Amino acid sequence: MNSSAKFLAIAFLSLPAAHAEEVGERWGTADKEREYYPIVDVPIPKELVIEAGAFETLPDGRIAVGTRHGDVYFVSGIDDAKPQPKYHLFASGLDEIFGLAWKDGALYVTHSAELTKLTDINGDGTADRYDVVSDAWGYGTYHEYAFGSKPDPQGNLYVALGLSSSYHSHQLFRGWAFKVTPEGKSIPIASGLRSPGGIGFNESGALFYMESQGPWNPACSLKHIKEGGFTGHPISFNWYEYAPNMGKAPEVPKSGSKIIIEKERIPQLDPYAVIFPYIRMGRSLSGFVVDETGGKFGPFENQIFLGDYTQSILVRATTEQVNGVWQGACYPFREGLSTGILNTHFTPAGNLICGGTNRGWPVRGLKPYALERLAWSGKMPFEIERVTVTPDGFNIAFTKPVSEKEGGETASYQVTTFTHNYAQGYGGPEVDQTAPNVKSVKLSEDGLTATIALDAMTKGHVHEFDLRHLRSRDGEDLLHRHAYYTLNEVPAAN
Repeated sequence: MNSSAKFLAIAFLSLPAAHAEEVGERWGTADKEREYYPIVDVPIPKELVIEAGAFETLPDGRIAVGTRHGDVYFVSGIDDAKPQPKYHLFASGLDEIFGLAWKDGALYVTHSAELTKLTDINGDGTADRYDVVSDAWGYGTYHEYAFGSKPDPQGNLYVALGLSSSYHSHQLFRGWAFKVTPEGKSIPIASGLRSPGGIGFNESGALFYMESQGPWNPACSLKHIKEGGFTGHPISFNWYEYAPNMGKAPEVPKSGSKIIIEKERIPQLDPYAVIFPYIRMGRSLSGFVVDETGGKFGPFENQIFLGDYTQSILVRATTEQVNGVWQGACYPFREGLSTGILNTHFTPAGNLICGGTNRGWPVRGLKPYALERLAWSGKMPFEIERVTVTPDGFNIAFTKPVSEKEGGETASYQVTTFTHNYAQGYGGPEVDQTAPNVKSVKLSEDGLTATIALDAMTKGHVHEFDLRHLRSRDGEDLLHRHAYYTLNEVPAAN
């Protein structure tokens, strides 16, 4: 729930007929997806309402679950073959929990008004001490969510704060990101956030947050947070006077420009690292987690897994840094979840647990709330594993060897591009479409990588790949034929 529920409900109901049909579409791959990643329901007792917004693994292997209602449950048995989990109430009385982190024998909870440390002093399994670690920001309305990270190697926690509404920052530091040190010092580090859906690190330890489509954000995107940075929405500039460490507020972006242009004019501005094409790759993306399971979850180690609230789907993303700027690609992964996904988490057994709610506006999943678990079946899907950029094109890696016949033909690699206007209006269409020609393709000897060269690469554009003509060497079609790479920088030739 990272946008105004009333606004989005109205927007959904007022869509033109053709667009409304598009909202109802799916990738159409659920039947095949379940062969590789079956969805298992994690039962919730009838007397409990578990609208999960945050997860954490505890030292004893149980999973801490934070809920929208402000409760924290410790749950055992999630990884059992036929889960019949036990729920233990650890804490209550908090509000809209969107961050859990276990550190130094205590649970740190990020919720709307503060970052709170929960400690079980007497060892009875229930929190009996609630300490405010940080309340350096204001809180006044339901839209003002707060999202928390896991600790970095130095023990710092990070908080991403939603605006008071899509166009307003009425409360202190709404639309900012904070670093909270182990000593409890709260340091504002970035402005320009609109309506975050999650905050955390990629496999390289760089800090990112998930941003929602809306004003100054034509689509949902994964954005890098750098200290002293500005992530795109200027309405929160009014709080710079309370953040002397940040210096002066940046220049206000020119509405209707392109972000690739504005980043040259505004040094603090980082462009979107990964854009998720609207509808096709989600409508309200949320919490994310990196696969660090050592292969327990299949062929996507070190990739980012994200949920989408409205479409009840999971997607993947990969990132890389080029010329000092983060960029990367996103890929379809799994549809058919039962509710709107708010967060994701890998369990000790290497399974992916997802949870959420249908509160606020239309959600594809039919349940009001749910916990669900995905495990890799052990069967290898034929997928685009990742796309990375080269000086004149892209490397496309696959999970299984590609047929030499189709894999060696340029016609098998269809590439189109588009961008968006960077504007203060709500969302925005895809514009300036191009269709570069694939000049050449080189398939590796093992068939796992295709290197393609294009006759043009357009900075600031999403490069969309449609690889419907490829087959694996054992005759399979790609499970998902699309990938979307956000090109901010092109590496220099060696």
